[in-house]
Amino acid sequence: MGIMNPNKSRGLKLTFRALSHRNYRLFFGGQSISLIGTWMQQIALNWLVYRLTDSAFLLGVVAFTGRIPTFLLASFAGVWVDRWDRHRILVVTQILSMVQALILAFLVLTGTVAVWQIICLSLFLGLINAFDVPARQAFVVDMIGKREDLGNAIALNSSMVNGARLLGPSLAGVVIAAVGEGICFLLNGLSFLAVIASLLAMKMIPKKAKAKNPPFLQGLKEGFSYAFGFAPIRSLLLLLGLISFMGMPYMVLMPVFARDILHGGSHSFGFLMGASGVGALAGAFFLASRKSVLGLGKIIVIASSIFGTGLIGFSLSRLFSLSLFLMVLTGFGMMVQMASGNTVLQTIVDEDKRGRVMSFYTMAFMGMVPFGGLFAGSLASKIGAPATVMMGGFACLLGSILFATKLPSLRMMVRPIYVQKGILDNMPE
Repeated sequence: MGIMNPNKSRGLKLTFRALSHRNYRLFFGGQSISLIGTWMQQIALNWLVYRLTDSAFLLGVVAFTGRIPTFLLASFAGVWVDRWDRHRILVVTQILSMVQALILAFLVLTGTVAVWQIICLSLFLGLINAFDVPARQAFVVDMIGKREDLGNAIALNSSMVNGARLLGPSLAGVVIAAVGEGICFLLNGLSFLAVIASLLAMKMIPKKAKAKNPPFLQGLKEGFSYAFGFAPIRSLLLLLGLISFMGMPYMVLMPVFARDILHGGSHSFGFLMGASGVGALAGAFFLASRKSVLGLGKIIVIASSIFGTGLIGFSLSRLFSLSLFLMVLTGFGMMVQMASGNTVLQTIVDEDKRGRVMSFYTMAFMGMVPFGGLFAGSLASKIGAPATVMMGGFACLLGSILFATKLPSLRMMVRPIYVQKGILDNMPE
């Protein structure tokens, strides 16, 4: 019998150290199941819309209605996330998300679904996510007892999302081909039971109530001034917003690539999305294995460049095997850029403004996607999906170069915060 390599054992312990916290472990387990269903629904929804309409434009419209509430409401939601119990917010949003999925399943399985109903239900889910996503991002710190494990928890969150993204699309492709889209929506609805149960099983330490909160609009203005008045936070949010607007819409156009460019079907669609998930999962584990947040600025630049290059290559590819490889590359770059930005933000932000800053992160990450999806859908109907994705890839590369030129000055601004928080103690420049 072989003896386990102690270095390998220490490496695994380092990579998964956030799971030593009970509440985070519960959350990780419940969300892992629920997110598989979420990805199945996303794939099935896109395929359903394209099957019913044959319209790239309507794919963009559905993406727009599903994300626009996040852009419009996330900043307001962030103020509430800083004032309300984040744990209770998540219980309510997860229950409402389950209801949305089950309604969608009922309409499809009874053969009564219409595009206008899909748009309305996407809008409803968007309203839920406007509160759910900032609360979930800010809640990570509430589940972690040791602040030094925060970066690892964020990276594991990303690995969880992208592990589900690997399994979900592949499962969705098989389920759609075998029994149709309705079962995907039903399975997603049932999967929310896991995360709701995990949230209810947590033991939360009650927070001390603040003496008095400032007026709502003052709190909103304070959060905006804090986030956009500090160059490192502002630069991270602007880069993320650009990538979400110009790069992320490749997902909306994926049914067009799968069916019309690469001449495949729902299986091909699922495998392409799954390949992106493989790359993203690899990126998440890469970040989870890092010991410190130091050096993430350079990684953000490299990851943004990889993402843009992958998109350009994918837009030119007409071979399914090459497209799969490029999706792995694209998924890696996208995940590492977004999770690295999240980690840096969470480590430099003031605790009493965490919900508001993460609401702006949510606006940049999810809120810009509907505009990008609508823009890409409209543009693709005129110049084609490949040219649209190529344009997005070049825009991401340009954003990466601009961020790189600002990186030295941003490091100087962040350094005093890291020294104050002990992150730079006994560490080299």
